[in-house]
Amino acid sequence: MEDLFCEPFPNSTWYLPETFPFLFQLQTHRFRASYSYGNLLKRKEEEQDGDSSSSPALLQIFLQDKYNEYDKLFFKDENQGFVERVPWLVLIHDGYFIPCLFQMQSFRSELEKLFPDQETVFHHLVKYLFSPSNQAWGQITGFYEAYLAKAEERIGFQIRVFEPKQTPFTAVMKQITSCTQKHRLILPQSDEVTLRNEKSKSILVASLSRKYYEEIDWMYGTRRRQSTGIAVYQASHEGKQHSGDNSHNMKAWMDIYLLSTSDVLVTSSMSTFGYVAAGIAGVKPWIVMIPDPYHPRGANESACERAINLEPCFHFPPWFAYPDPPGTGGPVGRCEDVSWGLKLVGGHKTRR
Repeated sequence: MEDLFCEPFPNSTWYLPETFPFLFQLQTHRFRASYSYGNLLKRKEEEQDGDSSSSPALLQIFLQDKYNEYDKLFFKDENQGFVERVPWLVLIHDGYFIPCLFQMQSFRSELEKLFPDQETVFHHLVKYLFSPSNQAWGQITGFYEAYLAKAEERIGFQIRVFEPKQTPFTAVMKQITSCTQKHRLILPQSDEVTLRNEKSKSILVASLSRKYYEEIDWMYGTRRRQSTGIAVYQASHEGKQHSGDNSHNMKAWMDIYLLSTSDVLVTSSMSTFGYVAAGIAGVKPWIVMIPDPYHPRGANESACERAINLEPCFHFPPWFAYPDPPGTGGPVGRCEDVSWGLKLVGGHKTRR
């Protein structure tokens, strides 16, 4: 963490002290099996043990994408009384579950005091929590000043393909070009006189693959640079994700922050990478619907949609958290890019 981020608040730290009483338990492989709240509920049900008076000293709240039906019961109001009695909670998650907290009476009133505008919750959180370390900031500002700063307009492309072997490159590029051309995100017209009078633009392509940068550079940069003043850049292209590799993480963090300097942002569906960049930027992105071999979209669906706000999607909510009926003016609605996901929408109405 210290290589990537500054400490979030004065006199605070990301790290547990060495004197933390359960440090050994956190490092064991069987931590989830022994201390998981979901497993505790399951054991109580199997043993038909109705005694809930005793509380453990340590409890893990496991809410990642493979969390089971018992783990999901954390999001039920009636279970919060037990959780409140536990001195130490270790919450593990790799997504954005705040929409579910707004659905719970236990949290909603306090959250509404903290965030009266429910469409900027994430924007405020990332501004506090995701401050680049000095090392990261040096890399970010070095690239920005060398390539992006002088442009009159900056356009960011974040392209994430989760199944590259099953998702043709041409199909992804078709979605991207359909989106940019339909909404005139890069070139407003084809008239050469008009193009010569256009403002200078820098396009940043953030992708694990080099191919998307090369294609976008050919389309908008190299082929048209003299007439339009467009230049295309890519800060890194790692080929594939290397989880746990901090040099790789540093490049990803640099890409995210550089994307957040964009005036226009084009991101990929289902990508938390793009959500974070948009949140820091305070810019509602155009979300490109990347073809998904496992969840094919209908022929009439658009290539991209403009996000209604800066809020990310919670990809794996429990079934009982869905609003009924969906999208009727409550704080939570459906996501633009994930039909089964939930997001904070404030007063907006979203489609079913």
